[in-house]
Amino acid sequence: MILKKSFLLCAACGTLLNMSSCANSAKASADTTTSEADSLPVVYYIKDITPENIVKIYETLGRKAEGNNVAVKISTGESDKSHQLDPDLIKDFVQKVNGTLVECNTAYEGSRNTTEKHLRTVEEHGYNKIAKVDIMDAEGDTIIPVNGGLHLDKNYVGKHFLDYDFLVVLSHFKGHAMGGFGGALKNVAIGIASSDGKAWIHSGGKVHDASVIWDNIAEQDVFLESMADACKGVFDHMGDRMLFINVANNLSVDCDCDANAAPPVMGDLGILASLDPVALDRASVDMVMHTDEAGKEDLLERINSRHGTHTLEAAEKLGLGSQKYTLVTIE
Repeated sequence: MILKKSFLLCAACGTLLNMSSCANSAKASADTTTSEADSLPVVYYIKDITPENIVKIYETLGRKAEGNNVAVKISTGESDKSHQLDPDLIKDFVQKVNGTLVECNTAYEGSRNTTEKHLRTVEEHGYNKIAKVDIMDAEGDTIIPVNGGLHLDKNYVGKHFLDYDFLVVLSHFKGHAMGGFGGALKNVAIGIASSDGKAWIHSGGKVHDASVIWDNIAEQDVFLESMADACKGVFDHMGDRMLFINVANNLSVDCDCDANAAPPVMGDLGILASLDPVALDRASVDMVMHTDEAGKEDLLERINSRHGTHTLEAAEKLGLGSQKYTLVTIE
């Protein structure tokens, strides 16, 4: 069974409106006609997080991940204390699309800042048991253009990125110490950037050298806007050969890149998927905002204190997607 609800973000008040029950809110929704609602990007949602439901929500999207080389972008996770996606959870889906799990090295000292250490971590976390794994900047990086970016005019991505003709962005939705939250956009922007490319984004285009990243961190909104810029470079390169899935489980305030990530204090929310990454991340944030799950305050504080939703605003401004969406619940 599929249940359909339409939502829009009221920019003036920051409130999520359910268009199926807002007849008394004519002023807020007057410009949103039935025709407009039907044209909004669709975000699909399944509450139960299972391997079968990841496959099911993928099939519901109606876009087949196909080509000679299908990349499935995940976070491989920094340690056994971080909350990266369980290989057993994603195995069926990754194998269904004949995907290669792809990642790039980090820009900070840890278990994944060199290819040798990264591959060791991949093995420890079990990802190489379910699919081929490619550290895309193992042989350095390459430049792709960013046309019309807010701060960046180019993006440094792992050199192997150009080997792929379809991109599946399979993200663990959670908090993030710098970005506020991590979803599809962060997984693309920082995750596909090479180690030095991450420094380029974090510095707002000042440096392309991971060794000096912490001396060149950009002002917060510049960093968030630079993540949107980096996404634009990737999206322009891939065209419509992409799809996006967020798994909202183990909802820590910290990213999987944190070796000592805080334990989750709220319950899991479900699986969300869309062909529009902005709508997907917006819907994921909205779900945290409006859930009845106890403990959501910590994650909301992390998102708000980092101005996290500004990444969505910047991405929407760049034409990467819409913060208005239709939510379709699959029972």
